[in-house]
Amino acid sequence: MDRLSNTVRPYAWGSTTAIPELLGTAPTGEPQAEMWMGAHPGAPSRLSRSPGPDGAGSGTGEQSLTDVIAADPERELGAAAVRAFGPRLPFLLKLLAAGAPLSLQVHPDLAQAQQGYADEERRGVPVDAPHRTYKDANHKPELICALTPFDGLCGFRRPAEAADLIAALGVDSLKPYVDLLLAHPEDGALREVLTAILTADPVEMAHSVAEAAEAAERLGGAHAPYAQIAHHYPGDPGVIAAMLLNYVQLQPGEAMFLGAGVPHAYLGGLGVEIMANSDNVLRCGLTPKHVDVPELLRIVRFEATEPGILRPEASPTGEELYVTPVDEFRLSRYVLSSGGAPVDLTAPTPQILLCTAGAPTAGEITLAPGESVFVPADETVEAAGTGTLFRATVVV
Repeated sequence: MDRLSNTVRPYAWGSTTAIPELLGTAPTGEPQAEMWMGAHPGAPSRLSRSPGPDGAGSGTGEQSLTDVIAADPERELGAAAVRAFGPRLPFLLKLLAAGAPLSLQVHPDLAQAQQGYADEERRGVPVDAPHRTYKDANHKPELICALTPFDGLCGFRRPAEAADLIAALGVDSLKPYVDLLLAHPEDGALREVLTAILTADPVEMAHSVAEAAEAAERLGGAHAPYAQIAHHYPGDPGVIAAMLLNYVQLQPGEAMFLGAGVPHAYLGGLGVEIMANSDNVLRCGLTPKHVDVPELLRIVRFEATEPGILRPEASPTGEELYVTPVDEFRLSRYVLSSGGAPVDLTAPTPQILLCTAGAPTAGEITLAPGESVFVPADETVEAAGTGTLFRATVVV
């Protein structure tokens, strides 16, 4: 088992205080948006291990987790995980701290990602091109679990509800969208309105968004989140698109699963996020980045849904599991108390254990909030002490 050294990403939307407060460090004044734990090539975790003559690892040389896994995938991941997902860690674990709204976005399913990636490769689109949509051939289901009150958008509202929300603004230029939302069938209405919003004249849309923002500020209540979004993204058509989606408020311990084709955005708060190891994002708005409207409309699932807040399912072992329909990741939580019996976490799959409160131990390692360890497959590990541990692994 290895203590991890992790990279904090300074994206502009990040909170300047949330991650430092969890870590017990002084804020730098710069945004600290995400701390990555895993073997993603963009910012792999590091650990102090150098390979010994038996390949088991010894010494104190610092390496990336990516290199450690590549040197002996079956030892680190377990044979079953390698058969299921290949010789790489199939998930990425994060601390995510949103101080401003993230882009409105959607992710492809596995077949769509494979098709889109192959098409862009065939057409010779550079993988780092700003208009490139598919960075890899994998899907990107996600789960966000709140550590603080956490606001977000997830899935389409009923079109009639969205029509009421937009109509209440009293903005004449938005009335055609209201009429479209009241048409039938519902999936056609949602598709037509989102298409109209994203293809509208930019100057006219910016004027409509400004009027809508003023009205939302004045009305408050259910409109208040959209006034705040418009404050961060003035004139962005995503402000109007956001009104088509369910507004969700998570309390600490609650979670939200984001499957393929479901439009979503995080608005504010600190949480533990886990996802399949992919960079495939199609943006719908609230961003200066490229919006591929035709591809977006192909990927989005135009159906009204309930946001589906998840609460963990407790087991007799003390594990609290967030149940999701994917195999690339499995997230659970242990709330450990002083005097309790140690909990056996040994598993035939790779694990990352993340402390978010207290000072629990994982094996011989004592963890502070924000610290994490990587546990290779089949390595014996017990958790004890007082605090909260999140456990990330896979399903095989």
